[in-house]
Amino acid sequence: MTERAPLHGRRIVEVLATSAGGVGTHVRSILPTLAAAGADVRVCGAPATEELFGFSAAGAEFHPVGISNGLAPVADTRAVLQLRAAVAGADLVHAHGLRAGLVAAAARRLSRERPRPLVLTLHNALLHQAGPLRRVLAAVEAATIRSADLVLAVSSDLADNARRAGARDVRVAPALAPPLAPASRSRAEIRTELGLDDARPLVVAIGRLHPQKGYDVLLEAAGRWAGRQPPPLVAIAGNGPLEGELTARITAERLPVRLLGRRDDVADLLAAADVCVLPSRWEGSPFTAQEALRAGTPLVATRAGGIPELVGAGADLVPVGDPAALAAAVARVLDDPAHAAGLSEAGRHQAATWPDEAGAARRLVAVYRELLGAPADGSP
Repeated sequence: MTERAPLHGRRIVEVLATSAGGVGTHVRSILPTLAAAGADVRVCGAPATEELFGFSAAGAEFHPVGISNGLAPVADTRAVLQLRAAVAGADLVHAHGLRAGLVAAAARRLSRERPRPLVLTLHNALLHQAGPLRRVLAAVEAATIRSADLVLAVSSDLADNARRAGARDVRVAPALAPPLAPASRSRAEIRTELGLDDARPLVVAIGRLHPQKGYDVLLEAAGRWAGRQPPPLVAIAGNGPLEGELTARITAERLPVRLLGRRDDVADLLAAADVCVLPSRWEGSPFTAQEALRAGTPLVATRAGGIPELVGAGADLVPVGDPAALAAAVARVLDDPAHAAGLSEAGRHQAATWPDEAGAARRLVAVYRELLGAPADGSP
């Protein structure tokens, strides 16, 4: 008798808010494994996420639900109603991020169907604003976390926060970046595109132009490198709400920094870089760090959130918001070839300890079976 697939006939809904980076990439990465496990998968999110990540092409049905990244009562009410309709008949709902979790929890409360398991993955910390709004957001965060049957946290600090908020069941489950395709262009070709000669160092940063990423600190550090001969070029790949502000500052201060916009050649950029920097104020399981370590590109990052446990000894870590420390750490990598080579080797070694993407997706299948009341060994 042929054994049934572990999620045979199960209807699973993955929910995410507007995403242009790691969350959307993570959701897309798990879809083939869920489909192979026999699940009927629907993804609910903003239409732009389908255009960017192609969930339908990965084997899921896509249903548009306008979940934004910020509190918007009218839009949130509409999103709750849209999601309530979209999850009708589902066996399990998995929300990725607090915004998606908030909408999913509200949709479940309004549903007239039997309660279905709700999984919440915490990908990022909630960066609270000051004043009364901070208390409101903290209360909403805690209520959303408590509403979930299971909370998966991409880093230990997020897991600790969820436990303090009263989560029923919390487990650490790092979000793994899909392996990058090999670099398609040579180091020399990338450097030529950027107008660099052989002697000028290239410092690369990759990520959305958002306050969380700490690019204001990176620009201040770049000002400190301007006196070096030749000054390193800082190339930032990504787009986002700070593009105008960063551009104005780069121009006004004549900084050796170039904004490249969103790029699909991250592997090429990492292969051409002398060092990758991640100056974030907070990260969970950042894809940039994973990609840099796998590529063997020396990484300098902040000691923020889940970065230390992710990278181990595979990167040089500096305090959050300290441009002097960031500048000094990058200078050491550029000036000490032996240290740079050691970081490259340590980074590859650390990356080899991470579970692979397929293994992480299979563990998610087992979690779904557990919550659905099926044995996790694959038996019918």
